[in-house]
Amino acid sequence: MNNESRCFCLYSYFVSYIKCTALQFYYHLTNTPLYRSRINESPMSAKSAPSHAMPPIDTSYKRIVAIALPVLLANLAMPLQSVIDTAIVGNMNDTAKLAGMGLAIQLLSLLLVSFNFLQYASSGLAAQALGQLANNSNTSAVSVPTPLLSILQRALLLAFVIGAILLLAKPWLIDFGLQALSANPESGRAAKTYLDVRFWGVIAELMNFAFIGWFAGQGKTRYMLYQQGFIAVLNIVLTLFFVFAMQMGLAGVALGTTIAFWFGILMALWLSRQHLKISWSVLFKADRQYFTKEKMLRLFSLNKDIFVRTLILTLSFAWITRLSAQSGDVILAANAILLQVLSISAFALDGVAVSAETLSGQAAGRRDWPRFRIIVKRTGVVSYGLAIMLSAIWWLAMPTYLGFMTNIDSVFALAYDYHLYAVLLPLVGVGAYWLDGIFFGLTAGSVIRNAALILAAIFFPLSWLLYQQWDMTGIWLSVWCLLLLRLVILGGFLYRANQTGSYEKLQPEA
Repeated sequence: MNNESRCFCLYSYFVSYIKCTALQFYYHLTNTPLYRSRINESPMSAKSAPSHAMPPIDTSYKRIVAIALPVLLANLAMPLQSVIDTAIVGNMNDTAKLAGMGLAIQLLSLLLVSFNFLQYASSGLAAQALGQLANNSNTSAVSVPTPLLSILQRALLLAFVIGAILLLAKPWLIDFGLQALSANPESGRAAKTYLDVRFWGVIAELMNFAFIGWFAGQGKTRYMLYQQGFIAVLNIVLTLFFVFAMQMGLAGVALGTTIAFWFGILMALWLSRQHLKISWSVLFKADRQYFTKEKMLRLFSLNKDIFVRTLILTLSFAWITRLSAQSGDVILAANAILLQVLSISAFALDGVAVSAETLSGQAAGRRDWPRFRIIVKRTGVVSYGLAIMLSAIWWLAMPTYLGFMTNIDSVFALAYDYHLYAVLLPLVGVGAYWLDGIFFGLTAGSVIRNAALILAAIFFPLSWLLYQQWDMTGIWLSVWCLLLLRLVILGGFLYRANQTGSYEKLQPEA
């Protein structure tokens, strides 16, 4: 069995095992009477009569984990797609192609993740909509879907417009982006081959952000699991078909991912229709009262602030990639593999961040600040507990992981020399992801933006000094600084609000 086949077999077995375990656990959990009474019944149930006594928000650890677990498993499907792409290319015995894949993934992250405010805004607004609907005893079951549906429609419309603009600007964006990342000629050609195909899926990937946030904000995390699991499995099947059966190389890797995302959007639309119990015509019909100038400006203002924050973060990681590229293809390839650890860990930790976002958003919608403080504490405990587990898993699995990702000796050796920096990433970064969830639940756009601006003012000069002083070690210290600075800055804003009791100043009026 060759290296590519072995990678595929190991990965397919892993994904299948994870999916089966997740679905079995979720089925068992959701069929307990306690869970069904606390979680499964939402304000959108047509069978539910409106209640005049608003029940308190469930802030138990079981509730936090119940929201987080399906998100965690669904989220893992997203970075695992880039992991399988990188692993296939990493076993082609070509350092330039692996380095090119790292450049391509980073450039896509810079372009697409810059717009993941579509996810965070949808999630925060959907969570607050549920809190406000629960607080309105006169809301009828028939009218409940309308404000929630309008949030999704606005996000999808914005995703389509942004994606279309990126697609039209594709040639310029690819050439300029690779030049900005200091791509070498060979790795740059490999990256362009991949990006020329992958760009045809940018609209679908942006719409995917909107669906993830919308489902998560309502606590409907099992839909995220279904959708992202479907995309991941289809991506694996199509990528292996195009690469090995059709011999399409890097273009085949990109084509499999692109098609999988488009089919994932079709599934998300079907899940949305099932969730709201509406017809296809209603799903695509916009209600004018929810597309007023005021509401659109509110959404745009929130998105603008989150866009600034996310753009700064993606530029920070692009800067780290540029430093790696300036050090040569071997360092760039090794860091491309090691930074997948951060990607996987971040998506896993984001499961608890979604719990923090969902519950804090509902508490903010009710202005229940004592409950909000409990949510902050308990989601923090769960976040750091998960981070300890992740670092332990990476410490044990790292040699196997590196062998799976590449058969290039020089790349493997360098990555192994620096693997401890990657192993500790979950512990170093957990605080940033946890507090992100809290502030996104508050839809505290101005705070999120200001924290990012402070971060940029400190991070870029600091990382340059670290790189000049210690080269490869300086790059990894820069990654750590980026994560820790986010924790310190956001923590400072939250601490000040807690000391002064001014949480309302963090959250804008609806």
